[in-house]
Formats: sequence, C-alpha cells, structure tokens
Amino acid sequence: MEVEVKLFASFRNGRWKGKRLSFAYEVSIKDILKILNINEDELGILLVNGSYSKIDTILKNNDVLAIFPPVAGG
Repeated sequence: MEVEVKLFASFRNGRWKGKRLSFAYEVSIKDILKILNINEDELGILLVNGSYSKIDTILKNNDVLAIFPPVAGG
C-alpha cells in the first residue's frame, strides 16, 4: 500500500515537503504521525484526499494525506 504524505509550514522543518510512503500493512493517520514524530497536540488540520479527517482514519492505497500545524490569521 502507498500513501502520499504532504507536510506544511513548520512540519517541513527537518523533514520534507512531500513523500510517497509504502506499507505492507494497514496504516492510520496516527501511525504516520508516530513515524514522523509529530505529537497530536501539535496538529492543526488533517486532510485525506482534500477532505477533513480524524486522526484515527485508516488510509487506503493511493490516499493523499496533508498535515498542517495550527493556523493563525487575522
């Protein structure tokens, strides 16, 4: 199974902008966050294929996961 992971803003520091990850097993967003060493309390928005998603979502082959830190604006 392959999942494309896109990181935004501060999550790119010391990591990458986007990467295709391969897994031999079912994987959730929470699993990917553990791999990337991103704590749940650091999260802002999670999108799977452009739709808002929850941390316990099980990903499917060829899903695109976008991970954003909290966003502030004015």
